[in-house]
Amino acid sequence: MLNLATLLETNVYENPTKTAVVFGATRLSYAQINGAANQIANGLKAAGIVKGDKVALSCPNLPYFPMVYYGILKAGATVVPLNVLLKHREIAYHLQDSDAKAYFCFEGTPQLPMGQEGWAGFNEAADCAHFWLITGNPAAPSPIDGAMTLGQMMAVQPPTFDTVQTEALDTAVILYTSGTTGQPKGAELSHSNIFMNAFVVRELFQQRKDDIQLVTLPLFHSFGQTVQLNAGFLGGHTLVFLARFDPAAAFQALQDENVTIFCGVPTMFWALLNYPDAEKFDLEKIARTLRLGASGGASLPVEVIKGVEERFKLPLLEGYGLSETSPVACFLRMDMERKPGSIGIPIWGVEMRIVDANDNDVPQGEPGEIIIRGHNIMKGYYKRPEETAKAFRNGWFHTGDVATKDTDGYYYIVDRIKDMIIRGGFNVYPREIEEVLMTHPDVSLAAVIGVPHAEYGQEIKAFIVPKEGSEPTPEAIIAWAKEEMAAYKYPRLVEIRETLPMTATGKILKTELRQG
Repeated sequence: MLNLATLLETNVYENPTKTAVVFGATRLSYAQINGAANQIANGLKAAGIVKGDKVALSCPNLPYFPMVYYGILKAGATVVPLNVLLKHREIAYHLQDSDAKAYFCFEGTPQLPMGQEGWAGFNEAADCAHFWLITGNPAAPSPIDGAMTLGQMMAVQPPTFDTVQTEALDTAVILYTSGTTGQPKGAELSHSNIFMNAFVVRELFQQRKDDIQLVTLPLFHSFGQTVQLNAGFLGGHTLVFLARFDPAAAFQALQDENVTIFCGVPTMFWALLNYPDAEKFDLEKIARTLRLGASGGASLPVEVIKGVEERFKLPLLEGYGLSETSPVACFLRMDMERKPGSIGIPIWGVEMRIVDANDNDVPQGEPGEIIIRGHNIMKGYYKRPEETAKAFRNGWFHTGDVATKDTDGYYYIVDRIKDMIIRGGFNVYPREIEEVLMTHPDVSLAAVIGVPHAEYGQEIKAFIVPKEGSEPTPEAIIAWAKEEMAAYKYPRLVEIRETLPMTATGKILKTELRQG
């Protein structure tokens, strides 16, 4: 028997008054989070939600997220977290595809009217029976006619609940992939998948009971959800929530809340390094308190690693994983030799190989596709047996990511297979080009894609964000790159931009760059 809600409940037994979540001036103890989750579980039970039902959740990093998340799990149901940027048609698709019986949605803001979009999507999903609107003020009336608020639901429910017993292999969460190769599909993660991943993270980070984590990663995403929320509650930590990442707010929280662990995607670390008013904060205090940085979600440029470690005097460890792997599959341990650019070695209980198109191991040092097996691998794609079978060829999960391995067993991400550029018959990996471009003194951020070309099939194009105060020209960047790279690698096309499009999780949206 195993239910992820145990991660919350154990802290209630051991230290009920300890602060679990900080959000601005709001500080909630483990007992308070648990009591609210119990009320939500009671509300779900009263609505007819039973073990195995699917319940969707759209909510940014607010204290309501863990309340609802664990409330759904306590009821024996499966959580379906949704990206907060989805529009109503996309929401309706996710509700229908996941067979969601109920849906919790935050009201949002004038700039991001999540509640309106969620309500419209719910009304387009014929099989979803219940909708609860999460309002900033739980006592406020519903701003949407016909929509019951979470506060109204909780007000009539007791703060005690006997958690429904689930099995280790029951589905705890369905995480939807980004859908870059078609409609988004749901990765089914079991209670065991996520619990084991959280347990391994605790060991990787050498977590302490007094650790304080800054949570800027969106909790609807696997990185923030497992590595910070579930692993943090497993360790009995205090989690400091930011509704969305902003470098000024992040610096303020790092300084004021004595944060010891900060997890982020590369663009977050890049933003902290390049924030022009960083000196307004007590950087020495932040460096004394902060003991660990961890990056995932995308490849971390070596120049960013160097900059962060110099500024904050801490190890910045890079890991690798996917929604389908719960998510952590590979990580650089704190007791290992630092090799900038490496994602370390497979985590405990997980095997990784690098293979060619026929699933044969490639020679050491040569690039190939990462395939994985272990306790972290999803059950499959929900209601998609053919795609599940395709991903699980020969008993291994095929990631679609390209990597190399050195003589010490360290892995290095090269790129996504689908992002590889074939120029005149030569394979070119964008990440390699981006790493070189990031060493240019005027370049702050770089993204590289392939564009159609009549003669070569594809040509290499780079998008550059300059460092503050710098005004590089495309011609200057091209000339410099020609001196630094092989003739078939350097970009012939360069576009200078102030910013690059990014997802809600901070990944650069190369699909938008390709669309122009």
